[in-house]
Formats: sequence, structure tokens, C-alpha cells
Amino acid sequence: MKDLYQFVNGPWLREHVIPEDRAVDGTFHTLRDEAEEMVHDIVKEDSGRPGALYASFMDAEAINAAGVAPLDVDFDRLAVADTLELARVLGELDREGIGAPVAAYIEKDPGGSDAVATVFQSGLGLPDEAYYREEAHADILAAYQQHVERMLGFLDPARVFGLPLDAAAARIVGLEKDIAAGHWDVVASRDAVKTYNPQEFGKLPPHVREILRGARFPEQRLVAAQPSYFEHLDGLFSPERIADWQLWATWHILQARAGLLTEEIARVNFEFYGTKLTGATQQRDRWKRALGFAGYVGQEIGQLYVEQHFPPAAKAEMVELVRYLTDAYRERISQLPWMTEATRGRALEKLEKFHSKIGYPDKWRSYEGLEVSGSGADVVDNARRGSAFSHDYELAKIGKPADRSEWFATPQTVNAFYNPVANDITFPAGILRPPFFNAGGDAAENFGAIGSVIGHEIGHGFDDQGSQYDGDGNLQSWWTAEDRAAFESLTAKLVEQYHGKVPSELVEAGIESAGVNGEFTLGENIGDLGGLGIAVVAYQNYCRDHGLDPAGQLAVFDVDGAEPELAAQEWNGLQRLFLSWARAWRTAIRPEMAAQYLAVDPHSPAEFRCNFIVRNVAEFYEAFDAEGEMYLAPEDRVTIW
Repeated sequence: MKDLYQFVNGPWLREHVIPEDRAVDGTFHTLRDEAEEMVHDIVKEDSGRPGALYASFMDAEAINAAGVAPLDVDFDRLAVADTLELARVLGELDREGIGAPVAAYIEKDPGGSDAVATVFQSGLGLPDEAYYREEAHADILAAYQQHVERMLGFLDPARVFGLPLDAAAARIVGLEKDIAAGHWDVVASRDAVKTYNPQEFGKLPPHVREILRGARFPEQRLVAAQPSYFEHLDGLFSPERIADWQLWATWHILQARAGLLTEEIARVNFEFYGTKLTGATQQRDRWKRALGFAGYVGQEIGQLYVEQHFPPAAKAEMVELVRYLTDAYRERISQLPWMTEATRGRALEKLEKFHSKIGYPDKWRSYEGLEVSGSGADVVDNARRGSAFSHDYELAKIGKPADRSEWFATPQTVNAFYNPVANDITFPAGILRPPFFNAGGDAAENFGAIGSVIGHEIGHGFDDQGSQYDGDGNLQSWWTAEDRAAFESLTAKLVEQYHGKVPSELVEAGIESAGVNGEFTLGENIGDLGGLGIAVVAYQNYCRDHGLDPAGQLAVFDVDGAEPELAAQEWNGLQRLFLSWARAWRTAIRPEMAAQYLAVDPHSPAEFRCNFIVRNVAEFYEAFDAEGEMYLAPEDRVTIW
């Protein structure tokens, strides 16, 4: 085996044409397309809130006729003469879906059992602060300023205070550069300890307090994720810069609502955020964007989706799979050679407290009180009401015992999650379909795909950040100094395996890149490594319980787009597990998006997620004769969990 990823996916990668409306395509995206079609069938016939939201977005004629007039109510609020008053207005707009330079989420307190607000840095029109300072992104920054100028041209000149458009755009981007200068980078921002800073509301800088007051946050204890940023931001609200802030807010109102305005405005906005940033050359079909808009009532849609597409038998089989993966973790943790008994006991205790959420919530969320219209003339008002409803729903949790049973994902979502403060894993119904999960299908393939995903999500509880939370989801160390040092020695080797590696899409496009940031991607790489390694153990245990031989059970591995040799023979169970793992990561990506992902996505590129992980798994060498870069000497392999 010279290249597992290419063996399973090579012909498909060479021949596949990425649809013009997206920057990435592959296994995950095929599932998302299928789920989208299923949801479309539901929503387009719905007579309630989902159907009304969908219909309002689809009413392009009324939306075009309205122009930018629906934004006047937002623009008019900016006519204030005091920076504190303007900060409060930014908070009011944030509640209605226009992002402020301070963002927040509500979740269980990492230091307790009640729900608390965590406030964090925001305020940028580009994906990350690095875009404002790194030379590698200089062309994107210049194109962004030109885009801001072009978009401002859709407004009455009075909305930009009569300034020339180029001057207005320059002032907006200049302020964003100053905002970005106070942002923490992606490595510091994912540090669970550094970003846990409980603080009394009254101790926040004045303008930050006013933003939160405008957004109706209760004036009580919260968590400040990046305290130095808030001090920095407060300093930018100087009286002489109020006009810059009004321009900044004007742009962010326009940008946030662009997809709800005329077809021309939406198209121009796509030309930057879609084509320039990601390489996609065509907007998604209007009906697909309309489904996204209907997501304000996502669980209402999800309830209908589950009734039609997720039978009880599938959930029961997933429960069994989770049990096998959890038992495998218990087995591996009990045998770890680098961990002392004291820490081992705490790790096992945390594992016992894991909770899994499969398919859909036990209790559906109510959207009672949310009134929406089916007219395109009201689509912006629908967005305001939907955003405010969701915002107020979240704020109502603050100071109350956190509801650990609540789902933050919808059942139709094609993804999986680990939440460290709840110590739970979530597998929505959307991802529980072939080729990830086939109820009643080949166990080897199920363990290689969804089994590895289950193991990955459990593994986040024991990655570099998740391992700092205990079994109750509280941020407190349960490690001895000796064990933490041993753990960090192993993770350092994993960082080294990935750091600086450049994905093939950028190499082939001749795009200069610093490659993968091994520290930034460490948590996901630990999840992948543990996920596959544990899935192998779980599959072996499953075979033992069912009287099967993992090295037997010969069968074909049916997949289009693989090298011809794959279909020319049968494969044993262990081999099919690894082949299934490789198929799961099948991904074609445009170079523009590959470059963006390196800056903002904590996951490694798909080809590395596949090949770099299997090189560390001993059973891979039992299944295949590894050659070249697929071979890693035993002393260089990393096994953490």
C-alpha cells in the first residue's frame, strides 16, 4: 500500500468536477446534498413557520422591488453623537442578526453547573485576524477593500455621509485592521484555560458593557474569553472615531443582510465571499439558500425529518456501536503504558460520565411566539424576528442550571460533535446514513466510518483541550504532573508529524503556503488518531462477540471512483475497515478554500487525516504491506489513547 487515500479515492479526485456553487465536495457533501433534498421536500409543502420562511426567501420579485429600503430602520439607528450610545445601538443590532465587535454564546459554566455567557472577539469582515496582517493574505485584503467600496455603491450617498466610496471603504477596512490588531490568534483562542476568565459585568470596559446592554444581556457574572481584546476594543471607541464606527456599522448591516436583498446585491456579495475567498463560481440555487434561511426553526423542520428518515432500528444499532466504542476506550485506557494509576482512575471516571445523543432530541424545542411572514417584502423583518427570538431564547438560560439534554444541532445536520462542558457526544440523524452508517450493513465498514467518528468525538474529551475538563464538564485538572508531561511529549510528536505539510491542491496550484499549523490542528488530530485506533479495537471486540475473524470475512468493497485494483479482489474485515475510513475522507477542494482552511479550520486537510493517522495504527500494518510514505517506523508512531 503506497497511498491509502489515493487507492480508494484517486480516480474520483482526478476526474471529479466540483460543482460551481461550492468550494468543497466529497463524502460529507454528498450526504449534505441528500439531506438537503429531503428537507426541501418537507419545507416546500409546509404551511407553518418553516414554509413561511422558505416562501419569503423564494419571493425574489418582492425582494427585488424592495431594494435596500428594508435596511433604513437599521441605518437610522446609527445617527447618534456619543460613542457609548453607538455601542448600545451595536448591541441592539447584534440581537437582530448584525454582528457586533463583541460576540457571545451561552453554555454551562466550565466552573459550575449554571449556564453562563461567554463573550469573545469579533468584528471582522474577513475570516480571521491573520488576513489583516500576513503578507500571504495581502491580495485578499486589497480585494476586500474593493468589495466594500463596490457594495457601498448600492446605498444612497447620504448613508456613507457623502464620502467618496473609496475613502469610506478605506476607513472601514482601516478600523477593521485596528480591531484585528487586538484579536488573539487561532492557537491562543482555542486554549481552554487561557480563555476561561470569569468576570463581573461591571468590571468590563465601558463600551463592551454598553454593547451587551444593548443586546439585553443581564448584568451579572460572565466569562471573558479574550480580556485584552476587550480593553483594546474599548480604546478604539474614541470620540474622534465615531464616524469610522458608523461607517463600519453601515457596512456590516449591508453585508449581513446582502443575501436577503436584491438578486444583484446578493450576487455581488457572493463574488467576493464565494468566488474570491473560496473559488466557487456560482451561487447556490435559491431554494438551497432558502432552506438555510428556514433554519431559524431548525428543530421544527428536524422533527418532520426524523419522522420520515430515521427509523427507531437505526437508533438502536447506533446505541450498540457507541457502547462498543466506549468499551474499547475503557479497555485501552486501562492498559496505557504511559499513564499512572491515579490519572487512569480519573480518566475512566470521566469516560463513565460520557453521555451520547443519537439522532434527535428527546424533547423538541418550541418556537411558540415567533411570528413570520411568507412575503418577500418581509424577508428582512423575518430575519430580525428570527434572530431576536433565538437570541432571547439563549439569554433566558443565563443563571439557571444548564440543561444537559438540550441539542444545539438539528437532526438533519451532517456532522458530529463533542461538548466538553457537558461531556457529551452528538450524532445527528443526518450523518447516520451510508457510507458512514448503514443500519444492518457490513460491520467492518460501519466501524471504519461512523465508528471512527464516534471514537473521534469521544477522543475530544481526552485531547489537548478536552482533557482539561473533568467528567462533569468542569475545567479543572485531573492529571498528575508526571502524566501531563508524558501526554504532552506524545502530542508534541503528533504536532511534528503534521506541522508545515502543504496539501496537494496548493502544491499543484503553485500557491505558496506555510502549510498545516500542527498546534492549531492538534485537537482534531488527536481525535482522529484515537477515533480510528479505538474503532479498530471495537471492531475486533465485536468480531469476538459474534464469533468472527477480523482477518477473515472476505467481501468486496463497493465504491465508485477507486483504483481498479480495489474492485479486482475481495478484502477481509480489517482491510474493509481501513478502506471505509479512507472513503469517509474523500474530498475535492478548490485551492482558494484549501488556503482559507489552513488559516481558520482546526481540522487537517483530508488527505492527511486519512494517511497520517493510519501510519500510526499498528493494525494497519497487519492489514496492508505499507510502502514509502505510508510506512512509519515503530519508534516514530504515536499512540495516545
